[in-house]
Amino acid sequence: MLSYQKLQAVGRHLARILREERKKQGLSMYVVAERSGLSAQMVSYVEREMRAPTVETVLRLAHALDLDAADLIRRAQKAASV
Repeated sequence: MLSYQKLQAVGRHLARILREERKKQGLSMYVVAERSGLSAQMVSYVEREMRAPTVETVLRLAHALDLDAADLIRRAQKAASV
């Protein structure tokens, strides 16, 4: 079982990866919000680590960025060395 600190580390890396992928694709938060069906404010909150995303939110963001959600989580876990 992952400790609370490790879960937080995965969440931080997930937020960083989402932000980097969005920027790499040249997309604004507004475009990602429109594609995901989320508000631009929620996208901002997730990227700035002000909100821990639900599974549904991660799935929506991954879809909006044309990413595999499972791969996204694996990348965050690896970056957090979990």
